Amino acid sequence: MRLKDLAEHLGLSQTTVSRALNGYPEVNEATRLRVAETAARLGYRPNASALRLATGRSGAVGLVLRGADELGPHMSEFLAGMGGRMGTEEVDIIVTTVDSYAEEVAAYRRIAASQKVDAIVLHSPALRDERAEMLLDLKIPFVLHGRTNIGKPVAWLDIDNTGAVERATSHLLDLGHRRIVLLNGLKGRTFAEHREIGYLAALSARGVPFDPALMGNSVFTDEVAFRLAQAMLELRPRPTAFLAGSMMTALGVFRAIRQAGLELGRDVSMIAHDDVFPYLNADNMYPTMSTTRSSIRQAGMRIGELILQLLAGKPAADIHELWPVELVLRESSGPASER
Repeated sequence: MRLKDLAEHLGLSQTTVSRALNGYPEVNEATRLRVAETAARLGYRPNASALRLATGRSGAVGLVLRGADELGPHMSEFLAGMGGRMGTEEVDIIVTTVDSYAEEVAAYRRIAASQKVDAIVLHSPALRDERAEMLLDLKIPFVLHGRTNIGKPVAWLDIDNTGAVERATSHLLDLGHRRIVLLNGLKGRTFAEHREIGYLAALSARGVPFDPALMGNSVFTDEVAFRLAQAMLELRPRPTAFLAGSMMTALGVFRAIRQAGLELGRDVSMIAHDDVFPYLNADNMYPTMSTTRSSIRQAGMRIGELILQLLAGKPAADIHELWPVELVLRESSGPASER
């Protein structure tokens, strides 16, 4: 079926049908829905090359990844979610890998000059992210996976990292734990700073002094977490509970606990941030893992939808979503051990 045939079937002009299919804001919602439903029912698929000529869009979204730590399981889950959503709109994802901040900046400038993408997904933002300021200057639409404060409206989706860690810490305090380790992300990253705020707020509310020796900041890998947890378990008095920043971190902590001859859930408790990995299920671990649960795949899908809204004309200032995080209690978190 051609665009002309679809327009005749609907009794609309080809221009109106084309604009409806491409999300132009001047087409009212009722017409847009009628066109989309009819196109789906009749199997109409726009020619990708013609679509790009008509809209001036490249039909691609960009993502720049810096360092090996950004190419791990979290990113694969995120890309799976976003790719699934963008694929339904025949939008491709162009991934660029770099080794340094300078190369990342150069990549954004190259992307802007080449006009290869219609929008950028900016991930792991800092509290004041210079990359976001640069993308605004380059006039490249973007959606943040996280938040930043640059004094200008930007589109973002984030989870409630502060509330999640505050609830998890409070639960451990309720169980009698006072020596609680926080294995957090890199300093300066917004999500890590927000998690630290939640941790400190929970301790302060119970009058428990903060011990800087019980906080670690690093990338989320099994090996790094193992080394950090190993060192902390040698402290005296030793910690009785861990808050692991990711399931990959939790694996390293679990290994350190076992090597120390301790038992998870009895001698040492742990709550991990669980990104709902299909190949690392908290329910199937032994003992089962207590988690603050949030799906990074679902976040990827939703950011794909927000990009489409941004490209259709929705103001960046109106694209703000903060998702709650669920606390799921299982066997790895128990009362503080007196040993």
